Amino acid sequence: MDFDWSLFISKEVSQNDICEIFEDPFSLRLLPDAHRFAQQARFFCLGRTLSGKPVFSVYTSTGKIVRVIAARPMTDEEIFFYDRKSKENL
Repeated sequence: MDFDWSLFISKEVSQNDICEIFEDPFSLRLLPDAHRFAQQARFFCLGRTLSGKPVFSVYTSTGKIVRVIAARPMTDEEIFFYDRKSKENL
């Protein structure tokens, strides 16, 4: 998977952290149902790094290239959702 970092700026999450969440076998990739996100074809990815750090990212994709727009640590609610969905997939 190739990444385009041209739009990405974050002090809380590194580019390596984002690469790791996309490799997380339990990562959740979601197409939000909010109209403003659907028009711009933006997706969400929730996953954990190899060290267990929970990360939330917003990205677009051409199918070959992932352009990360924003990323941050997950909130408590997002961690709960991620953990619940991960257990469902076991």
